[in-house]
Amino acid sequence: MSTYAYGLRARYTQKENIFSVANERKTIDGALFEKMILGGVANLQKNAQKVNDLNVFPIPDGDTGENMYLTLQSGLNELLHEEKTAIADKAHAMAQGMLLGARGNSGVILSQLFFGLSEGLKGQTEATVIQLGEALKQGVKCAYGAVAHPVEGTILTVAREAVENICAQHYEDMTVEEFFGGYLVEMKKSLEKTPNLLAVLKEAGVIDSGGAGLVYITEGFCKTLGGEKVEGVSDLASGTQKAVDLSKFDENSVMEFGYCTELLLRLQKSKTDVENFSVDELVAYLETIGDSVVAFKTGTIIKLHVHTMTPYMVLQYCQKYGEYLTVKIENMTLQHNEVHEESATESAIAEEVKMPKRARRPYATVTVAAGAGLRSTFLEMGADYVISGGQTNNPSSEDFIKAFDTVNADCVFVLPNNGNIVMAAKQAASIYTDSEIRVIESKNIGQGYSALAMVDYELEDADAIQAQMEESMAGTVTGMVARAVRTTELNGVKVEKDGYMGFTDHTMLLCQPTKTEAVCSLIEKLGVAEKEFLIVVYGNGVTDEEKDALRACIEKDYTHVEMYEIEGGQDVYDFLLIIE
Repeated sequence: MSTYAYGLRARYTQKENIFSVANERKTIDGALFEKMILGGVANLQKNAQKVNDLNVFPIPDGDTGENMYLTLQSGLNELLHEEKTAIADKAHAMAQGMLLGARGNSGVILSQLFFGLSEGLKGQTEATVIQLGEALKQGVKCAYGAVAHPVEGTILTVAREAVENICAQHYEDMTVEEFFGGYLVEMKKSLEKTPNLLAVLKEAGVIDSGGAGLVYITEGFCKTLGGEKVEGVSDLASGTQKAVDLSKFDENSVMEFGYCTELLLRLQKSKTDVENFSVDELVAYLETIGDSVVAFKTGTIIKLHVHTMTPYMVLQYCQKYGEYLTVKIENMTLQHNEVHEESATESAIAEEVKMPKRARRPYATVTVAAGAGLRSTFLEMGADYVISGGQTNNPSSEDFIKAFDTVNADCVFVLPNNGNIVMAAKQAASIYTDSEIRVIESKNIGQGYSALAMVDYELEDADAIQAQMEESMAGTVTGMVARAVRTTELNGVKVEKDGYMGFTDHTMLLCQPTKTEAVCSLIEKLGVAEKEFLIVVYGNGVTDEEKDALRACIEKDYTHVEMYEIEGGQDVYDFLLIIE
């Protein structure tokens, strides 16, 4: 196996210095920090698909590179709007944006690395190499602290070993360029060893994807310090976005959906009591002129979202309390048309329109599902808010915060329904202060379905409600069928590219040439013969003939099993089997 299968070769060694001799920087200020971040984000963006392709499980859901990039992009949006020039302020803005925008386990860990870095740089106008080293150590500490059961051989190991090893090399005498060049060398060495630390990586023949993403980011830092142009930096710096098709709203159009209005408001001591400011009065007013109101306070900044026909009234009212850092107003008719034309991604705006903020209640449940059919099913079962997301589309911490604010309950139960979404939900729970948030660690759709089916708000307290949901989850088996994107061998099963795998969680059980063969074999492997109920969730692309073949299989071999069918509409998984 080539440990650099993702195309990245070692470009820095201890004996060579690619940096110009004229580069003798001993400190980093806020301006240079911003340039390095731009270089790191652009380099990861360029190589995100290579990181995605390192997915251990060979299904078309590799999204580590995308999650890390989107998390960084959220931080970059805040960083570029931070007017203060000290490195402490730039790092703080970057970290705050990443905490809210974190997606997937890799994104959450990355956000914690930057949060710890910003904590270590507090009060600094510029940072020395020693201060950078200590701040990076603080980042590692925060990242490990965010993971309930840290696993070595992952991005955590790569981050930790890199900073430990570079800081053990008399780094106080290094220039900034030498420090980050050596840091990258140590990072690559650690990444190369990840398959020896984590058996699943060695079995799959890959290195850790999160660690690879971290290497690409750090490589972008080094390229920037060396004066090398990183492709894509100028677009990131200018905030270049996809052009809007203005023809969707012409001189004869009628405003139907209003304006999506988002802003960052910096509270001003000259206008209000900043420390004790509550968003309740603000929200109450906005609900008189709009809907889908989401507002929360982070430090002295209010982040706000509202749909309204009169955005000028939003701006006029909010300015009573502070001044604007950013304002975005978009015609929702254009958004609405784009959503229908791009069926692969569903707008969060559409979800919020369906679920406006409700009156305060004792309990509510927020869950996550991919596919319109599954989301509708969960709403019918009693979910108060269904976040659109799942494989290849992990929601951010901010998506959860918006959901918490919308359901407006004293206690909110959260069902992430995906192992790669749990950490983002927990990070959102740690940020949100207006409700008690209980994240129930459902790691697949079957567990979420069973837990939701048992929600009983009439029980004596939140502990009893949670216990009942967890008990129901424990007795549920979820099987999945998906197409293989590469040939490999896992759990003793030979997997052929473009064959159909049957598995439960991340245990490979079989691989067959067709969907029908795979799903029928999986039903047998999961022991359906000993059960009473089988729920089948059909994904996108399952034909009527394939459904008929499955029904015939059940009728022939499992006459006592009662089968329920759901048109889930999810991507990635052709069949989801929920066995209770």
